[in-house]
Amino acid sequence: MTTIAFIGLGNMGIGMASNLAKSRYDVRAFDLSAEAVANAIKAGCVAAADLADAVGTADAVISMLPAGKHVKAVYQGDDGVFALAKSGALLIDCSTIDVSEAREVIRAAKDAGFDMLDAPVSGGVGGAEAGTLTFMCGGSKDAFQRARPYLDAMGKNVFHAGEAGNGQVAKVCNNMLLGIHMIGTCEAFNLAEKLGLDAQTFFDISSTASGQNWSMTSYCPAPGPVPSAPSNRDYRAGFAAAMMLKDLRLAKAAAEQAEASTPLGQHAEEIYTQMEASGHADLDFSAVMKLLKGTLQ
Repeated sequence: MTTIAFIGLGNMGIGMASNLAKSRYDVRAFDLSAEAVANAIKAGCVAAADLADAVGTADAVISMLPAGKHVKAVYQGDDGVFALAKSGALLIDCSTIDVSEAREVIRAAKDAGFDMLDAPVSGGVGGAEAGTLTFMCGGSKDAFQRARPYLDAMGKNVFHAGEAGNGQVAKVCNNMLLGIHMIGTCEAFNLAEKLGLDAQTFFDISSTASGQNWSMTSYCPAPGPVPSAPSNRDYRAGFAAAMMLKDLRLAKAAAEQAEASTPLGQHAEEIYTQMEASGHADLDFSAVMKLLKGTLQ
C-alpha cells in the first residue's frame, strides 16, 4: 500500500487527508495540534509521533500549512522533510504562499534530490471535505504526472500551470480576481437595494445578463437568491475574509516584484484590510457586503 505523509491538518488539511484515506492510501498524519491529529484518526488516518515518523517511510509527502515561513521550517533544515524523507519520495506543498518562496523551496528540493510541486487549491473547506478541490500545480511534468493519483483523490480539477511557482501564480491571480468580483457584486446589490430593487429580482436579471459572475451566481453575497451561500447563514465562513486578505497581499507582493499594475487588486486589499481592522476577518469574505453597507456590528 502506498504511504502518504500528510502535514498540516487544519480546516483544509483534515478534509484532504480524509479523502486520501478513503481512497485506501496509508495516510500518516502529523500536526502540532493533538486535536487535529485525533480528528485525522477518526477519518481513517494513522497518527505520526513526529515529523520523522510521518515522512520516514512515505512514498509521498503532502503539506497544507498557513504561510511560507511554516513551509520553509517543515521542509528545510537538519530536521526537515529534505533531511528525513526517503530517497525518491514525491513532495507536494498545497499551501498558498509567496511565489518567490515557493520557487525557493522547490529549488532546494531539487538540490536535495526530490521532485516537488507547489499545488495550491481553490474550493474552500467544502471542496476539501467533498473532494472537489481545484489544484493549480507548478513544477516538472514528471512530478505532476506522479502526483496526479493523489491529487485526483482530493480534487475534481487538476491543472499543470507550468514551472515551479506557477501554481502560486495561478492561485493569487485567481483570488485577486475573485476579491475584485466580490466587492463589485456587493456594491451592485447594495446600490440596487438603495434604489428600490430587491435582491431576488436583481439577481434574476443580472445573473442572466452581462454582469453575471461566480460571486453572484454561486456565492451570492445578498441573502436569499443562492440558498447555499454563506450570506444565508449569517456569513459564517466558507472562505474567511482573513484568507482572502492573505491572498490579496500575496498578489500585491507578486505584482510589485513583477512591476505589474494592479490598481483594483490593491484597492481590494485595502478594503479587506478595513474588514480585518473591524474585527470581523473571521466572517466569510462575502461579508464585505456588510462592511460596504456599514452594517457590521
